[in-house]
Amino acid sequence: MKRIFAALALVLALPVQAQMTTTAQVKPILEMTKGNWVAVREYGGQDLLYFTHLEVFRCGLAQIAFAVNGQSPWLWQTPPCPGDETFSEIPADRLPYAAFPLGSIETVWVELTYEDGTVQSEAFARGAIMTP
Repeated sequence: MKRIFAALALVLALPVQAQMTTTAQVKPILEMTKGNWVAVREYGGQDLLYFTHLEVFRCGLAQIAFAVNGQSPWLWQTPPCPGDETFSEIPADRLPYAAFPLGSIETVWVELTYEDGTVQSEAFARGAIMTP
């Protein structure tokens, strides 16, 4: 919880016109908020794996890879970075999640490749990223 407040304080301290469009701008926030990169929600008889946090901070990222339960990694495709907004809003017609059979997600691995070539990864157990 402290990381979330620290990230929020960092964002709120930015000038109003600041853009979150480069690796230098998004990397510190994503490093502090690793626990929010993805989330799992049981809904409509499925496990939904949400990428909402990463989609908001997608500018500055070259690639998002993920794997569920140790399977082969997939690439998460994000919408283009608008580049002219303070934050990269998720388009209204976009679903920022992938659907899986109910109860099937046990672990999720995420790897971020930043535009500067640096790579950061994290593994999550289901219980750590479940949302109500």
